[in-house]
Amino acid sequence: MRKSYTIGEHLKFIIPSLIGILLFIVPLKTAEGFTIPIAIMANWVQDKLANQLSLIMMLIILVTAVLTVFARLAGEERLTKTPFFLKLLYVNWFWTIARVLAAVFAIMVYFRIGPEAIHGEDTGQLLLGSLLHVLFAVFLFAGIFLPLLTNFGLMELFGTLTTKLMRPLFKLPGRSSIDAVASWIGDGTIGVLLTSKQYEEGYYTKREAAIIGTTFSVVSITFTLVVIAQVNLKSMFIPFYLTVLIAGLVAALIMPRIPPLSRKADTYVNGKESKIDESVPEGHNALTYGYEKAIDRAKKETSVSRFFKEGAQNVLDMWMGVAPVVMALGLVALMIAEYTPLFQWLGKPFIPLLELMQVPYAAEASQTILIGFADMFLPSVVGASIPAEMTRFIVAALSVTQLIYMSEVGGLLLGSKVPVSFKDLVIIFLLRTIITLPVIVLIAHILF
Repeated sequence: MRKSYTIGEHLKFIIPSLIGILLFIVPLKTAEGFTIPIAIMANWVQDKLANQLSLIMMLIILVTAVLTVFARLAGEERLTKTPFFLKLLYVNWFWTIARVLAAVFAIMVYFRIGPEAIHGEDTGQLLLGSLLHVLFAVFLFAGIFLPLLTNFGLMELFGTLTTKLMRPLFKLPGRSSIDAVASWIGDGTIGVLLTSKQYEEGYYTKREAAIIGTTFSVVSITFTLVVIAQVNLKSMFIPFYLTVLIAGLVAALIMPRIPPLSRKADTYVNGKESKIDESVPEGHNALTYGYEKAIDRAKKETSVSRFFKEGAQNVLDMWMGVAPVVMALGLVALMIAEYTPLFQWLGKPFIPLLELMQVPYAAEASQTILIGFADMFLPSVVGASIPAEMTRFIVAALSVTQLIYMSEVGGLLLGSKVPVSFKDLVIIFLLRTIITLPVIVLIAHILF
């Protein structure tokens, strides 16, 4: 039997959800291309605080390290009265050491002390002086306004509408479609944040959260334009992006069905195994039942102050939980990529495969294949000088579809609550490379 609601209850779902869609999902055309309002606001903050953001991020990372060490020394019981800070600061010894290392790195990079390998333009400065600026601004607005997507029924509505698509294709609940769209139009960082929050709140199992975080947290349309421009093929953006979508879809269909993702526990964060009921009861269709669930969810939000408190906690969680991981692990990965031949050696086994697939300049292309694990932009930088357009196209497309790179998405996943380990990320990166490379090469042969 269908429920009846007041006009106010309808509006309580409709208005916040429309604002959330406008901020996170609706693309707007700017001078640089299409982007979303959250990204526009983030860019504005970056411009206004351009000269201060490196200092701000260094201080955030330093304060996080000091408070984390204090929490470990004080003991878990001292923080039980503040569950949020207990969860944020009382981490295991591995992450405690990582946060301290991040603070040391941040100080060395900011003041340019120690070896250039740490504070160089292509390593420490790339992170503290560029990427962390982006993360500060994106996290600020995404964190505050994220409850508009998650707390007022939009996830419930989309979840019910898209379950019949997402379950059979990707073994995922329908609500994960919001994560995918937010990443695709906005940014992969927003997708990781959204996935982590939904997992913590008990809407995704460990397996589902791992699949979504490592499969759908793609880079934005805007950034793919930067990648294709780096290899001097900007005029081919449309076929390039279609290639990325096709290869990404193939990977999304295969990855949930093979280890390590297929072996993740199908239990929720609280340990329960019971599935969230996604069936549509008699007397409803997907739209009417999804709408009813959406209004019921929106009715639970009764406090404006709680909305902003949750938003502020999101921001702190991202600034203090994620930024140190990106600084520590991202910098180590970049130093290995820039100052050792490791990725060149690791790429050598791909030379016969590339030659078999008739990719021009196979030896040069092989050097770019695994370097993307350190940073997604590195393959395009290294491959920009390859003479063959087809090879540059393949390098650029592969770097996007690999998806896992430690300077951002990889670091974010490790710093989030999404249940994936560093070993998982290495295996997923290699599997995505092996799956998407033949698809990209095949399309490249058709285009060129």
